[in-house]
Order: sequence, then structure tokens, then C-alpha cells
Amino acid sequence: MGAKVGGDDGDYNAEINIIPLVDIMLVLLIIFIITVPVVQNAVRITMPTNINKPTESKPEDITLAIDSYNQWYWNDQPVDLQTMANLAAEQVRAVKFEDQPTVKFRVDKKTKFAYVSDAIRVLQQTGLLKVDFLAERPHG
Repeated sequence: MGAKVGGDDGDYNAEINIIPLVDIMLVLLIIFIITVPVVQNAVRITMPTNINKPTESKPEDITLAIDSYNQWYWNDQPVDLQTMANLAAEQVRAVKFEDQPTVKFRVDKKTKFAYVSDAIRVLQQTGLLKVDFLAERPHG
């Protein structure tokens, strides 16, 4: 792996000099070894634990459901968006904010999100702001 010095025939040495390549790779390896632990420990946070407590339903709470056919149900009665807005406005006018009923949202997993967001928008516009999303417990 030595290089020829001088010579009468004028041939070029076509061998690659590996030593500078190895030097550069070792320097890069040392740089990565030093910087990776610094980057990984830059932000220390404490993640919250997953403790879900079941909520108690009150008789005045409202159940708002959307089935897989994207049909809205207000307390198990089929409604359209305008009827839902009217019913929500009646609830807001009937009680003070502190005494507002909670809307319990049940949504089929095949429901398009646009229908969920339409219902939430109607509830926000009418002032009915206490919303819970219900889910089934995972099996297992």
C-alpha cells in the first residue's frame, strides 16, 4: 500500500489512500458519540399517568349520539342539525351556566369526523359547553 516515489515510466498510482478516509471517519464517529447523549437528554418532562375515572351521569345530562350512517340522536331521538341547535339553545336558556347539563357524546367509529365537528360547532354556538366523549372499555 505504499506509494511509488519517482520513476521513469511515468505511470500513475491508482490505489486509494485509505488513511485520510479512516481519519475522517474516526473524527465523525467521535463527534456523534459526544453529541448524541447531549441531544437525547435536552428536554426532561414528566408524562401524566393514564388514570381514567368513570363519570357519573345525572338525569339532566344529554346524550348526543352519531351512528355509522351519520345520523344524529338527541337523547335517543333522531334529529337534524337545526333541531339540535334549537334543543341546545333551549337548554342554555333554561338554566345558568353552572347548572348546564353535560352533553355525553357517543360516536360510532365509522362516523366521519365532519359530522362530529358540526355537532360540536352547534353546541359551541348555542353556548352548551360541557361536553364529555364516551368510549367503550377495551376488551381483554
